[in-house]
Amino acid sequence: MTQPAPAAEAATHKSTPADGGSPWRTAVARADVRTLSLLGVLAVLIAIGGITQPDSFLDTDNVQLILTQASVIGVVTVGMTFVIISGGIDLSVGAIVALASVWATTVATQEYGFAGILFTAVIVGMGCGLVNGLLVAYGAIVPFIATLAMLAAGRGLALQITDGKTQMVTVDGVLKLGERDSYILGIPPLVLVFAAVTVVGWLLLNRTTFGRRSVAVGGNAEAARLAGIDVRRQRLYLYLLSGLCCGIAAFLLIVLSGSGQNTNGNLYELDAIAAVIIGGTLLTGGRGTITGSVLGVLIFTTIQNIFALNNLETATQQIAKGAIIVAAVLVQRRTATTS
Repeated sequence: MTQPAPAAEAATHKSTPADGGSPWRTAVARADVRTLSLLGVLAVLIAIGGITQPDSFLDTDNVQLILTQASVIGVVTVGMTFVIISGGIDLSVGAIVALASVWATTVATQEYGFAGILFTAVIVGMGCGLVNGLLVAYGAIVPFIATLAMLAAGRGLALQITDGKTQMVTVDGVLKLGERDSYILGIPPLVLVFAAVTVVGWLLLNRTTFGRRSVAVGGNAEAARLAGIDVRRQRLYLYLLSGLCCGIAAFLLIVLSGSGQNTNGNLYELDAIAAVIIGGTLLTGGRGTITGSVLGVLIFTTIQNIFALNNLETATQQIAKGAIIVAAVLVQRRTATTS
């Protein structure tokens, strides 16, 4: 039986026959139009920021700020991309980030230092992902309901742990990661972690059997089962991966804020889903791109920065974000009907 073909980043391009055309035309024909479009949008935003706030927007400190802010939600978005590619959804990522951050910053946890905080954040994230995966894969609960339940439970448990109070970090090794002295060649450590997660995610999706199986499950779960893929186990792994990304993001947020709060990760699920949609991943599953998702994160983060520098209202920012999401969905539908 023929194995299902991957539909990840490289597979979304239509193949072009070798017709003896020029190398330039061949390169253009094989280019990912969506990725180029996202890069174009990002370039326009950079130009707008440079024009409206020439003294501050292109300043090195502001660029570092944009990338640092994008790092936390960006790591979450990488995990969300895998889940949505498989035809699922995860509404609990923000709550998991909050729960992992407050659990990792309790007084008892901080006694174990840097390693204790990092380990706890990752384990709590993966634990929540495991519960989501078991409910969806083996409990046959709709992903929307299962992860919505985790959202409520995670927020409640985070509030119970903190009693509504901010838990300050006292571990020097964690706090120093957020200081300028820890920058490597002018790049904040959080950005380097985000870049590493992005590279690993891209390789996992496009160069491994795990990625091909994820795409196959999202494209047609029954066909994937008939092809020998354990669909339930694959879905479990995907939610574990999402939980792992949430745990890493929680640690980055602890470094960034120097504290743990039950309000951490507020609306991260919406921001991550929006970035994934903007990046070209189908909500119905079966096609997606890590590169596009990361560009989606950078676009939204840049928009937020431009609005902040120009003292525009948050409501206007949310309206702009909603309009972009609707436009992206319409583009997806048009692409699906013409392909």
